[in-house]
Amino acid sequence: MVRTADYDRYLSVLFAAKEKRAALFALYAFNYEVAKTAETVSEPTLGLIRLQWWREALSGIFEGRPRRHEVVLALNTAVQTFELPRSLFDGLIDAREQDLSPTPFAEMTAFESYADAVSGDLMRLAARILGAGNALDGYVRSLGIAYALNGLLRAFPFPAARRRIMLPRSALFAAKLSEEDIYAGRADNIGILSDNMIAAVERRLSAVPKGHIRRSVLPALLPAALIRPYLKVMKCGGFDPYRDPVEISVPRKQMAMLGAVLRGHI
Repeated sequence: MVRTADYDRYLSVLFAAKEKRAALFALYAFNYEVAKTAETVSEPTLGLIRLQWWREALSGIFEGRPRRHEVVLALNTAVQTFELPRSLFDGLIDAREQDLSPTPFAEMTAFESYADAVSGDLMRLAARILGAGNALDGYVRSLGIAYALNGLLRAFPFPAARRRIMLPRSALFAAKLSEEDIYAGRADNIGILSDNMIAAVERRLSAVPKGHIRRSVLPALLPAALIRPYLKVMKCGGFDPYRDPVEISVPRKQMAMLGAVLRGHI
């Protein structure tokens, strides 16, 4: 499931110790199940019901009665083996409710709180599986925000096609764009919006601490090693987010992750 739906994180798991991979795959499969909610429901109410199902599934895990579901059972093993905290899972699910709103964020600060939950909390859980405890909890804030914003820029046309905008309204205002401009695919000022958001990603990357990370723990952060290669594609002259896919080759991804491992930081 992870290899098909979230190939970047799949690659990152391959850098982890073999005995930790099953738990990481379970975590990322859970994340995929929750993250795809807005794309798989026809109305917000159904999305809320789906997210509530996952809250109840987590309650079952933490109360010792996991549901008979492939991902739930795998996640149950990971939670029990590595004593993963319920609060990080709850924060991730709560944030995903924002995906069901057409324009959920007024300002960048609101978006960053969302990004820290959906991306940062996932990194915090992965770091715990890899033996870091809570030592990286603060470290991953800027990294998680940068990764989430980069991902939304890459996927920009898809929520727009469903009349949903996952970037802050303040960013649209700064680029002199309306919501209807985005929905209609009128790209006159899209370049300004894209440039501004790329700059925001780069600011967050520059704020990431430069300290050395243990090689055994780095796989929790390795998906973020792909941010700069993705940005390089988006910074090419004439880039149009409606027209141009943001993708890099598998060997390029592997080399970016390997380079981070050898350096000891993202």
